[in-house]
This record gives sequence, structure tokens and C-alpha cells, in this order.
Amino acid sequence: MKSSAHFKVDPRLAALLGETYRSTEQALKELVDNAWDADAANVWISLPGPMTGEAIVIRDDGTGMTEQELRKQYLVVARDRRTRNGELTPVKKRKVKGRKGIGKFAGLMAADVMTLVASARGVATSIIIPKHEILSAPKDLEQIVLHVTTGMCAKEEHGVTITLSHLNQSLSYPDADVMRQLLMLEYGRETDFSIYVNDQLLSMEDLPGESFSEEIELPGAGVVRLRFKVAHGAQKLKNSGIVLRVGGKIVGKPAYFGLDTAEDIPRKLLRKVYGEIEADGLTNDVTAGWDAIIENSKSFRAVEEWVRPQLRSGMEKVYKKEISLAYARLQKRLHQRLAALPEHRREYARMAIEKVMKRFLGESDERIATVANVILDALERDEYWQVLEHIDKARHGDVEKFADALAEFGLVEVAVMAQQATNRLRFLDDLEILVRNPDTHEKIVHKALEKNLWVFGDEYTTLTSNKTLARTIEEYLGQKFTGDRANKRPDLLLADISRDRQLLIEFKRPSHPLTRDDKNQAEKYRDDLQSRFAREVDILVIGEKRKADLPAAHEGGRVKLFSYVEVISLARVRLEWLIKELTEGA
Repeated sequence: MKSSAHFKVDPRLAALLGETYRSTEQALKELVDNAWDADAANVWISLPGPMTGEAIVIRDDGTGMTEQELRKQYLVVARDRRTRNGELTPVKKRKVKGRKGIGKFAGLMAADVMTLVASARGVATSIIIPKHEILSAPKDLEQIVLHVTTGMCAKEEHGVTITLSHLNQSLSYPDADVMRQLLMLEYGRETDFSIYVNDQLLSMEDLPGESFSEEIELPGAGVVRLRFKVAHGAQKLKNSGIVLRVGGKIVGKPAYFGLDTAEDIPRKLLRKVYGEIEADGLTNDVTAGWDAIIENSKSFRAVEEWVRPQLRSGMEKVYKKEISLAYARLQKRLHQRLAALPEHRREYARMAIEKVMKRFLGESDERIATVANVILDALERDEYWQVLEHIDKARHGDVEKFADALAEFGLVEVAVMAQQATNRLRFLDDLEILVRNPDTHEKIVHKALEKNLWVFGDEYTTLTSNKTLARTIEEYLGQKFTGDRANKRPDLLLADISRDRQLLIEFKRPSHPLTRDDKNQAEKYRDDLQSRFAREVDILVIGEKRKADLPAAHEGGRVKLFSYVEVISLARVRLEWLIKELTEGA
């Protein structure tokens, strides 16, 4: 007997879709994206003060919707407007941002009630979406009754107003500064889309970063004003660079005025530069289409020559400060390893690491540490030091030879780093074969890893295991595991992390599933050993996959539990990233 079946949409889906955003500000940005897709020229966002009980209001002057459009388009869940209307908006030909048809639920993250009023062609259509009623409804989402009302409005009136009321008290109220910064990253360069947050127009000042401003009067160009920021943080700016504004209108695309070809300016830093030049005196030097400056314009050439050093000076000020801070953080992490180098080699280590800072500026400390540790490994190789000796000799010779030697230094540096990373990847491949073998014992894995602690992460690369620590472990095991228990001795490694911390690694058989008992036993080892030292002891327990009663790799406190496969996978990701960066930069 055949019968039919149908998908059912749980009413909670609407609320869950609204909760997919990382913050209230991110959710509200989704509603601004909808205004962009509706060809709005302006968006006004009104955010309430903390604990006021007021609503959030987002209003735009886009095309709006009729009652029929609201029913057939807006209320259709997961409708991709591009499949029907194409990739571009109908009036302003903007690239459509809404792709999944679920942004309409974004407001339900912040509020219990979302009221939408759409105005178009002399009719205002309103609908109320109550989150609490949706959640408590036993029916399918498509069967929930939403009340739609219509009324007259001025024929010239168009757009959508969304009011979010009864705000979620478990979340902090949206922050106006955070909202402006987020929107600036996405819409700061748009000339036909103005956004007001609490009646304040979005501007370059909303970007977090260091500001620079200069002004000069140039022959043929008149008064020229340069304003730019070097943004903070890791977020990428949309259309970064410096634009030229003549008579209030932007001419051409953002540019870096030749600094994008300068080898000493980090590319990631260029992507943080955001600004504009005002030069109303260049009106006669703009092409008829207003899309560029006439190529042989002497006045614009004078502007370029003035802007370039101003831009370079500001960027150098920022990145030297950032590099200095990053190097200080890294030096603190690597102080043992750097201190172990002969004095005459430390200067070259510093040079190499500072080059890394420039090249990888903006990356996380963890990634920079990955590269720095590979460099320190490479410093021990003979071919590296042969080049350094060449540099020493060339330093007192002619400038050209010295320059050639430095170039050779850079090439060897990259080649050795890439080779070292590749060798480590091969080691990980072999290690994975070893740990997947059911006959592999913990002592075998211990032997393979005790000199390769970089596998666990860059924070462990500089660990040292000395005779005192080894003797402590041996004495401990001899005291605790004698007689009938001798064959149950754990395989432990105790190593120095810093002056105030040590690391205890317990190696389990690669086929041994990790349980809470393993965690508790490792803590007992730690407690016994810590009585012999004034330093804190961290614990790393390595085995097979965790059992269900251990839901996370990081159990909290100073205990971490990992499977061998996890450790290998994370190490492989770090190395593959490094090789990709070196290859692309070659």
C-alpha cells in the first residue's frame, strides 16, 4: 500500500534561524543588507539606550513591497531572490547580498516582536511576527496565522520600516559604535547608500585605527587634503586604499599610490589603509565619464608625488609599532631558545624574525610563532650559516656585494623554511601510520615525540627535558610502581615550559580510548610531582579518541586531553598554511 509523506517545518525554525548570528549587531546588519537589496539610498537605524525598554527601529527608502509581494516573496522561507530576479538589483544594479532567504528572521535574535511596515504605490502593508507565539505553536510554520493589515500612504512614499520590540533581556543592548564599525567595513565606500546610526551619518571616523590628516596647496591642483586611517584588528576592509574625491564625487577606484609595489610595505598592512584625497582643483583633469584622471595630468602627478611619502610615513609609524609589540610578545615566548643561541647568531635570528613580522603582519601570534620556530630550526643548518658568513665578509666590502649577499640570505631563508616545513609534514605522515597501527605501544610513540614536541603546538616547541626532570620521573615511577604494579607503569614525560611552568605528558597507547579516569589519574601524577617543584605543572594526556563522557579536547583547568589523530591534524594545518604562504610570496 503506497502513501505520501511531506516535510514539516517546525515553528522553532524561525527562532533558530535568527540565532545563527554571532551578535545582535551582526543580526541587525542582515536587515541593512536587505535594504541594500531593495535599492535603498538611505537607511536610518535607531538604537535604544541601555535599560530604556525602547525599540530598535531600522527604516529604509528602498522600493518597499505591496501586499501581494509581501505574501508571495517576503513570507516564503529560504527563497533565493536571485533565482527569480537575477544577481543584480533592478534599479541601481547592485550585486544582491541576500542569498539564502532567511535574513528576514535576523530581528528575532534581538527581540520577541518584529513589526514590518512596507510602503509602495500608495499602500502601506504591515505584519507582526511574534516570536513567543511561533515557539509555542504546535503546528507547522506554514500553518501559523500572521495578521496582515493595509492602509493608505502617500504615493511618493516607499521603503520598509522594521520595529523590534520587547528586546531580549539576556543579551546586551546593541552598541552604536560597534554597529557603525561593522557597517563601515561593508558599506564605507558606497556613494549611493548612506547609513545613519542614531541620526549620525556613517563616516571614516567610525573605523577603529590610527588617523592621519595632511593638507597642502599645490600648483594646478589648489588645496589638497589627505585623510586616512590604518585600521586596527584582523578584519579586512572592503575596497581598502585611498580614493580621489573631486567636487564631492569619487573618481576611479581606491589606490595605494605605488606602495603596493614597495617590497618593504607588508601587503596585509595595505589592506588596512582606508582614506581619501579631496582635490577640487582637479575638475578639468577628470575624464568625461568621471571614471579616471587624464593619464598625463601634471597637476595629478604633483598630487601623487605629495601623497606617496605622507602615506608611507603613516603606515611605517603603525607597522613599526605593531612589529615591535609582536616581537616583544614572541621574544617572551621564545626566550629560552633565543638565549641558547651563540651571541653572534642572535642578531641574525632577530633580523630573520623581524622579517617574518613584516611579512606576516596581521596574522595571529600563534601563526607567527609557527614561522619563527621553523626559522630557529633552520638557523642550525650549515647552508644557512654559510650565507651569514658571506654577509659578514661582504658587510665591509662594496655596497653591491653586500646587497647581493642580503638577497641570497632572503632566498636561502625561504628555501630552508619551506624545506623544514615539508620535512615536518613527512614526519607527520609517518607518525600517523605509527599511531594507527594497533600494535604500537606508548613507549614507541614517546620515543618518536620526545624530540619533536612542536607537534603539540608552537607553545611547546621550545620545551627542554633535562637530567633532573628525567631523574625525578624515574624516581617517582620507581617508588609508585614496584612489585606487582611494575608492569602498569605509565609512560610520562616532564619538560620545562618556562621559569614558572612545566608540562607533564602522559602517553597512552594509540589504541587506548581516553576516559575521565585517565584525566583523574593524570591529575594525581601531577599532584605528586608538583610537591617536588615550586612551579605549576600542566598536563597533556594523549590517546585514542575520547569516550562520550569527555565531550571536549580541553577539559579546563591545566589539563588537556587529545587523540593522536587530532594532534597530527592540527600540526598539519599549521605547516600547510606556512608552506602556502611561502609559496605564494615567492
